[in-house]
Amino acid sequence: MSQIQQTASSDSTGNLTALPTAGAWHAVCALDDIWPNTGVCALVDGRQIAIFRLQDDLLYAIDNYDPHSDANVISRGIVGDLGGERVVASPIYKHHYQLSTGICVEDADIRLHTYPVELRDSAVWVQV
Repeated sequence: MSQIQQTASSDSTGNLTALPTAGAWHAVCALDDIWPNTGVCALVDGRQIAIFRLQDDLLYAIDNYDPHSDANVISRGIVGDLGGERVVASPIYKHHYQLSTGICVEDADIRLHTYPVELRDSAVWVQV
């Protein structure tokens, strides 16, 4: 039985959408390969995706590309909490992105794509 960790993603216009019905699921790594409160980058179907494991084992998957620095660095960011919202701070210019929606806290016009992510038998799977 799989445990769904995320129930929404954002589309190219930044609007929240339900989980896509199309798209293949890809095994990325074992859960134990990601230390709690850190991220890793995975190349999935030609896309760099940052996958984060929080202390409570919740998983989030978001684009690894930071549009403010024009670099693929989001997976190296610091995870935290801003006003009850779980975020990652980009390691370059420190912009905060909500892990659940991809919205940039400092610039709401910028939104990273989020991806459905599941834990299946101790393996992390991402839908692209």
